[in-house]
Amino acid sequence: MRWFRRRSRGLSDTSAPRFDAPFLPVAPFCVVGDIHGRMDLLAGALEGIANHWPEQPVVFVGDYIDRGPNSAEVLRHLFGLQSSNPDRIICLLGNHEDMLLGFLDGTLQDHRIWFQNGGDATLRSFGISLPTKAPTTDEVGEIRDSLQQAMGADLMAWLRDLPLVWRAGNVWVTHAGADPFVDMERQDRTALLWGHPDFRKLTRTDDQWVVHGHTIVPEVLCNDGRIAIDTGAYHTGRLSVVHVSDGGIKLLP
Repeated sequence: MRWFRRRSRGLSDTSAPRFDAPFLPVAPFCVVGDIHGRMDLLAGALEGIANHWPEQPVVFVGDYIDRGPNSAEVLRHLFGLQSSNPDRIICLLGNHEDMLLGFLDGTLQDHRIWFQNGGDATLRSFGISLPTKAPTTDEVGEIRDSLQQAMGADLMAWLRDLPLVWRAGNVWVTHAGADPFVDMERQDRTALLWGHPDFRKLTRTDDQWVVHGHTIVPEVLCNDGRIAIDTGAYHTGRLSVVHVSDGGIKLLP
């Protein structure tokens, strides 16, 4: 395990306000990055957390599904984990779960958006295959019915109830980030799930830290009120876990 150091600005960089707020969570907690159907990496992360921080809250930033081979297993595991530990396990909604729900409810304007962004892997994990050619309207309806049946009412209800944000003191966790000029209590749903164009460019001025996934980074980054932890688990095999306390940030090795 190692401490993570903040990335600081150069001495000549005066183009933006400095962000020097300390970490002031009400209690220590862990955050797990985007899993994307990698049950093997999730199992390893949970083992590491149990070894180092067995009693502390664990927040998952969303994007549990798509791309990797085990989306169904990941969802069912997290559902069971949170059901048995509701005060310790916090699962947030990611944009990929949002697309899944849109497909299940028939509100996603173009089902191909989800299919082509890893939804096909999620369907396979539930035992559902896509046709070799573009599915017809009737076939899409049959796929939706099959997925609803395979998931079951309890799992779908759990997904629909997942929150968009979680807070501990001045540290917030959400999937994709936030509008830097809007109070965290008043953020737009789209910004939290899909990101905001100014989030990674402009510095917050309210001394609030935001831990997020969604955007793949080569390593965990911590600067200007942002802590990016999506290290591309599906592609890289690295599912990042950070521990946040008033002493700073540690990375699970």
